[in-house]
Amino acid sequence: MRALQATAAIGAGSCATLPEQLAELGARHGQAPALLSGERQLSYAQLADSIQRHARWGLAQGLRPGDVVALLMPNCPEYLAIWLGLSRIGVRVALVNTQLRGAVLAHSINTVAPRALLVGAALAEAAHSARALVPEAVQWWGYGGGHGAQATALPRADLAIGAAPAEPLTAAECPSPSLSEPALYIYTSGTTGLPKAAIVSHRRVLQWSHWFAGMMDVQAADRMYDCLPMYHSIGGVVATGSVLVRGGAVVLRERFSAREFWQDLARERCTLFQYIGELCRYLLAQPPDPLETRHALRLCCGNGLHESVWEGFRERFRIPQILEYYAATEGSFSLYNCEGRPGAIGRVPPFLAHRMRVALVRVDPESAAPRRDASGHCEPVAAGEAGEALGEIGEAGEVRAADAGARFEGYADAQATRQKILRDVFASGDRWYRSGDLMRQDAQGFFYFVERLGDTFRWKGENVSTTEVATVLMACPGVREAAVYGVAVPGAEGRAGMAALVVEPSFDPAAFRAEIARALPEYARPLFLRLVPALALTGTFKLSKQQLLAEAYDPAIVSDPLYFDDRARGAFVRLDAALHRRLQLGSCAV
Repeated sequence: MRALQATAAIGAGSCATLPEQLAELGARHGQAPALLSGERQLSYAQLADSIQRHARWGLAQGLRPGDVVALLMPNCPEYLAIWLGLSRIGVRVALVNTQLRGAVLAHSINTVAPRALLVGAALAEAAHSARALVPEAVQWWGYGGGHGAQATALPRADLAIGAAPAEPLTAAECPSPSLSEPALYIYTSGTTGLPKAAIVSHRRVLQWSHWFAGMMDVQAADRMYDCLPMYHSIGGVVATGSVLVRGGAVVLRERFSAREFWQDLARERCTLFQYIGELCRYLLAQPPDPLETRHALRLCCGNGLHESVWEGFRERFRIPQILEYYAATEGSFSLYNCEGRPGAIGRVPPFLAHRMRVALVRVDPESAAPRRDASGHCEPVAAGEAGEALGEIGEAGEVRAADAGARFEGYADAQATRQKILRDVFASGDRWYRSGDLMRQDAQGFFYFVERLGDTFRWKGENVSTTEVATVLMACPGVREAAVYGVAVPGAEGRAGMAALVVEPSFDPAAFRAEIARALPEYARPLFLRLVPALALTGTFKLSKQQLLAEAYDPAIVSDPLYFDDRARGAFVRLDAALHRRLQLGSCAV
């Protein structure tokens, strides 16, 4: 109810944009801290001034509504001021993943066709790795001082911005953008493909900020600990905007550190923590810290907290409340577990069911497409059965006031947008957003995340869940982390299981094989193992399997130890060039 009340004015369309709201908050809260990062701090008044300076600088550079500026910077207080200031004048700011390099970075930049790129000094070398693949017409600006050749070669935007006037822009100087206009491009994580740039309107920015302010009951005395990347919707908008609109402070960190986490929280007196589930698992794996229960946290808010971690995290660290939710940057619906039920990602309260329709439908494991019945409509799943989650959307451009925050705004790529919309689902002409996530629902209406669509494969005529297999593998002695995926084997239908493992020095393949033989059916047991020093993660701590899938089990390109489960011998054997050749010729039984 708090969240509904906080967002009621947005649905009616009478709200100012977030940059304008923060200008008013600057006058109201003055020198109260807004953003803190190490020794640096921006008060509300300073943040408001910085937003205005960035806006005026943008106008001075000839930027106009509809132009795109790509932003490649690490977490810092200026990050927020940049995109708020530029979006105030109608510029669309693309928040680029700071981990990208080369061709993938160039793809992310080019997909939004920017007029300019703003590069933090610390990332100048990374940006340069993509420069030859970016059109020459794009202007490049540096932000902050640096010592590398690429950092010093870029003109310093921050120096000019610091000298710009801080007076608020008038409507005559620059009209405010409408709430329906895009404010940001925020990229999907790219776990199984190239990142896509999701459109985020000013209305959506406001909806996220005020909705979560209501959900967490944010007060001016609250301090949010935010160590998630600011190029993502959670770390850059939800964790910051929800606290700032209520007069609280946000403690920014460039990256997560399990070793320093509790010291940080105690020193900064944080009352809120925005998490990704993997962070909670990392904290549980740390040795005891004297400060781990001497904190002021009243609530942790986030997504991806697995049921196997939930109770241990809550009890060991004495967390008063966990607010787990499910949402996607571009998604048309979201779910909230207000009751704190371990493992659940949320539900749709009965009084909201009429305005947020969510359905689970059966999916063909081979094509990953929803199954259709004789009438051409999708098949709902049975109770407790896993299916792809869909969210109903109206016709293109249709926005009902009550549902202003729950619509599909699409991507910069029109083709990618079309692929996310499913038609004629339960009735001719209806339109639904495809989440790409498999979920199940219990009798009380709670949803549970199963896995990402595409994280299943078919082998020996059976469907294999990579998430379920990985959970079993990580419970085996000597295994720290596991990524499971399917690989092609010549002469065999479907895909065989392969696991990339991060292991302890004591890891024993024979004992591991015996353990999984007890826990998994034969078709689900990995046929191939790859022992890796670490698993690649996206900026939001999701497993990135692209490289693993591309390299598969070829010893000519994989330098890590490879093993093959020789079922005839009943043992994992080293996979060398000779064995790989036999597998490719189909002369080795699988």
